[in-house]
Amino acid sequence: MGTGVTARAATGAMRGRAPEVLPAGQAVADSPPSTHLAVASNGLTKRFRGGQVAVDRIDLAVPTGSVYGFLGPNGSGKTTTIRMLLGLIRPTAGTHSLLGRPIPAHAAEVLPRVGSLVEGPAFHPYLSGWDNLRRLDAADRHADPATAKARIGAALERVGLTAAAAKRYRHYSLGMRQRLGISAALLQPRQLLVLDEPTNGLDPQGTREVRALVAELAATGVTVLLSTHLLAEVEQICSHVGVMHRGRLVAQSSLAELRAGTAPRVHVRTAEPTTAERTLTRLGLGEVAREIDGVSALIGAADPTDVVAALVYDAVPVRGFGVQAPDLEDVFVGLTGEGFDVSG
Repeated sequence: MGTGVTARAATGAMRGRAPEVLPAGQAVADSPPSTHLAVASNGLTKRFRGGQVAVDRIDLAVPTGSVYGFLGPNGSGKTTTIRMLLGLIRPTAGTHSLLGRPIPAHAAEVLPRVGSLVEGPAFHPYLSGWDNLRRLDAADRHADPATAKARIGAALERVGLTAAAAKRYRHYSLGMRQRLGISAALLQPRQLLVLDEPTNGLDPQGTREVRALVAELAATGVTVLLSTHLLAEVEQICSHVGVMHRGRLVAQSSLAELRAGTAPRVHVRTAEPTTAERTLTRLGLGEVAREIDGVSALIGAADPTDVVAALVYDAVPVRGFGVQAPDLEDVFVGLTGEGFDVSG
């Protein structure tokens, strides 16, 4: 479902709380909703008929002012989670809060402060982009009719659709439709934006423009929950990340902390891996492991020059040597056992 249907909200910060990176398949430890979090959930679960578990006991913690990348392959439960957060479907179990207020009890108070784009935009095909936004704006009881024209114009300009404002929606490209959906979420000032795959269908230039817009909004203090399957999207614009895998939240951390956990490894290409393993173990290197064409190990504080010298001293025929820190793709593959789309 989608539209630029206005409001859905949440705010908060993980001040003083260390984010977690967990083994694949293990849920984040239970924690009560916090007034310091834009989005907080406790054991949020969704089961469908037939016993299918789409979302399994997840505990989100989205800091206020952050750009939180909700990362996972398609079908991992991201959109179902978002729909529960926004009150579009009921959870089977668990609780959650937005902007520090329990939902659904305080939905009427909170949701006007949240903008959302969920499962792609849907508008009246025979109306222009401008008229679609005008209808949405008129249906918002919190909107001032006297300023509607200025707000609609500003929302279209922010997403680069001013020139296409009079064009009928049915003639919009997929990328233009996506941008109109984002503009609908921006008709009113928001404290939280929830964007489900906002760059879907955009060309490279449009993708850059949307990412720049997200960064601009975050700089003004808006919290952004960005659902995506693109690793590049997370690396370029997100400050925090939560990784979904088969309905479970398997990692949650600031991006900086996740990067800090990627310890460098030394890779030795050799025809005598057994001898090389003994040398690396003798030097005190950790997690010595056999590879297809040699061995590898955590280098820790060891000097690479000393490692090479020790290998040569032990008569290990070294055909190649290097030190490499795993990138985020390696980290995510390790967490989920699956790769992510790194394009974009």
